[in-house]
Amino acid sequence: MKKEWYIIHTITGYENKVKENLEAKIKAQGYENIIPNVVVLEETVIDTSSKSLERHIVSHDAKLHVSNGMDVEKGDLIAEEPAVKVRRDGTIVDVTNARRIVIETTDKKFSKTYVIPESAKPVSGLRVGANVFQGTFLAASDEYICDVDGKVAINEKVKKVVVRTILGDEDVYIIHVDVFNPSVCKKGVVVKAGQVLAEGRKIYAKSSGRVAIVEYPTRKEIVIQKTKKRKLYPGYLFVEMIMNDHTWEFVRSTPFVMGFVSAGGRPLPLKPQEVHYIKRLAGLEEIHHEAKTQITKVELEIQPGDSVKIITGPFEGFVGVVKEVDEEKQELKVNITIFGRETPVTVHVSEVEKI
Repeated sequence: MKKEWYIIHTITGYENKVKENLEAKIKAQGYENIIPNVVVLEETVIDTSSKSLERHIVSHDAKLHVSNGMDVEKGDLIAEEPAVKVRRDGTIVDVTNARRIVIETTDKKFSKTYVIPESAKPVSGLRVGANVFQGTFLAASDEYICDVDGKVAINEKVKKVVVRTILGDEDVYIIHVDVFNPSVCKKGVVVKAGQVLAEGRKIYAKSSGRVAIVEYPTRKEIVIQKTKKRKLYPGYLFVEMIMNDHTWEFVRSTPFVMGFVSAGGRPLPLKPQEVHYIKRLAGLEEIHHEAKTQITKVELEIQPGDSVKIITGPFEGFVGVVKEVDEEKQELKVNITIFGRETPVTVHVSEVEKI
């Protein structure tokens, strides 16, 4: 008998539960050839109104496992910093707990790195994004003073490893605590050029969402915008099946199923063009031999005429009015005032907040 597509009516909010229950019954009965597909049509919504964007700063040498516009799940590997390798033969003479603080100028074209031993008591409260100025004390010891104006880009715990070479001078290695191996980096250990002191640090997504990558002269920033699923047809799901009295009862008896969409008491099969629509949205059919389609919608709380503050990037701190919104590229054209003149600039939605 011919397989056709039908619409199941269920209790709103239980669509995925019905899908899960029905697929479990199909598998248990070995009905995969009789009822091959059960589909809940959803769209991925990017919530750009949230200020809780996830940000990761990586070096230009880092290997990225994601790209712009890519969707990631919580726990996915998104980047990997290179391994720390010995440059010259020598002996480890010192291993110190320290804090690596990177100050970046406002235009993000220049950065200065300070490695401060914990014994020098680095100043607490220097959180990422905090403003600092030339002359700011970075530790209780007056030996560590900021000599640039800017913002804290990185503040992390590290290990400072000093290797005295056979020539008598010293090479310094800064290793993130996440990849520090005390059995390898130990005082008195002889090391050889090319030897791995620490494996590359792996960075994982802390939440699910859509990736945006912003490149600056001194670093890269990976931004994850949180996403959520939204039902396209609340209270309905779609099933491909061979329809007869037995399969009708098999599906109808699934918990939370209210029945089939019917005409004159008979389940109404979808028309061919409707089937193509369902299969394309579900990723079961390709369009013009291209990759499988995914439903993605950008939900923007920001609209033309809204006032926004730019919170990152070269125009950080400026306030302006949105003139154009490009939902596909997730970009805004904002008019800001520079030197008394109104100037249009283009920014990514992750770089602004609505005010």
